[in-house]
Amino acid sequence: MEEHLLRKVEEEERKREELVLQIKGRWWRVDGVWEELKKLGYLAGPMVAVTLSQYLLQVISMMMVGHLGQLSLSSTAIATSLTGVAGFSLLLGMASALETLCGQAYGAKQFRKIGVHTHTAIISLTLVCIPLSLILIYVDKLLIFVGQDPLISLGAGKYATWMIPALFAYAILQVLIRYLLSQSLIFPLLISSFLVTCLYIPLCWVLVFKSGLGNIGAAVAIDLSFWLNVIILAFYINYSSSCEKTRVPLTMEVFHGIGPFFRLAIPSTGMVCLEWWSFELLILLSGLLPNPQLETSVLSICLTTIASLYTIPSGFGAAASTRVSNELGAGNAQGARFVVCIVMFVAVTEAVIVSSTLFASRYIFGYAYSNEKEVIDYVEIMTPLICISVITDSLQGVLSGVARGCGWQHLGAYVNLGAFYLVGIPVAALLGFHLSYGGKGLWIGILTGSLLQSTLLCIITSCTNWEQQAIKARERVFEGRLSIENEINE
Repeated sequence: MEEHLLRKVEEEERKREELVLQIKGRWWRVDGVWEELKKLGYLAGPMVAVTLSQYLLQVISMMMVGHLGQLSLSSTAIATSLTGVAGFSLLLGMASALETLCGQAYGAKQFRKIGVHTHTAIISLTLVCIPLSLILIYVDKLLIFVGQDPLISLGAGKYATWMIPALFAYAILQVLIRYLLSQSLIFPLLISSFLVTCLYIPLCWVLVFKSGLGNIGAAVAIDLSFWLNVIILAFYINYSSSCEKTRVPLTMEVFHGIGPFFRLAIPSTGMVCLEWWSFELLILLSGLLPNPQLETSVLSICLTTIASLYTIPSGFGAAASTRVSNELGAGNAQGARFVVCIVMFVAVTEAVIVSSTLFASRYIFGYAYSNEKEVIDYVEIMTPLICISVITDSLQGVLSGVARGCGWQHLGAYVNLGAFYLVGIPVAALLGFHLSYGGKGLWIGILTGSLLQSTLLCIITSCTNWEQQAIKARERVFEGRLSIENEINE
């Protein structure tokens, strides 16, 4: 019996190798490249819009709250930063594990597993939201403890508490996004995000200025918007024929998958959060410089700019994650390698175009954020560094997507830990404070970490054994080699 199974496995491997040899040459022709570009564009374009629309909710809130006065603006800004660090970033990282699990299951045509993984992730992230909510409840006491102004701390604590409903909605929303993305069902995400963003603008205006809630109205508007997005997507998933194969009832199997999910979700969280937190730390360090108002303002402008532009490589990273995971799940090692080559070409092209455009507009770029000559001149000096950051972010955004598609988030977490916290932040502190380069030195330091991060991810990707990754993906989907052999035997 064992010899029979072994022959079956060897025969299947031989057929796959023959198929690879037949289609490998075809892929690199113009029609093969163009076909893959269309697939990536189909996924990446809408995902850029989805990511940007979610980011705009925070931007619109800050713009409206800014008209209420300095106290409302400062408390909202601090609360937004803390809820991002202690809440949303963790949930985003955990949900990223589904890009591996659901993407590879879809490639292997194990549609039921997609539904099971989705239920497991919703339960897991909802449980995580409970301790995170407790942290947000005590934000005001935490800020007062570290020496923040009591009025600002109380305002930030109140705002953070009102963001708790958004925390639970965000957890479910990120899971539903990955569920649809893994199946290339991208347009429901685009339509729901567009509708929510359009409704959010008048809703936020009414709640902030007309309801008497003040800056709390912005938090309530975000709560309602996230839950509305969840309801729209849940309605689509429940009634659309496109999701019929992957809809499954809630069973005990869902709870059995919580442990394996966390084993992949924890390194996914580390990969996302370690980078996110390093930039938040950069803003905190800028407040300790000799001219903190100027330095913080300019670094905030730089960070806002690259965060907005990062939605482009983030969209391509999501597309790369989907395509790579689907190909690996299907056992298509060469197909996954081909996707990586094409998406890296796209990332380099996009980085050159965007950074060149930004550099060409360096003399007028600062006017988009301020009318003060000192700020505008400082932004002009920082623009070349921002352009380099755009290039590194484009590369690492796509490479991080490849990492999520393969399932080696643990390597990405180690890379981000070493690049930013062993190199980037220490170099930033050295240049910014000891050598008195100020905000420019801080940005050079974090840019050094970003360059190292992109370099290490490039090395890891270029040294990847794609055949081995395909085998691991199949083992992950079928829970071991024996399951694969049984599948072949059937």
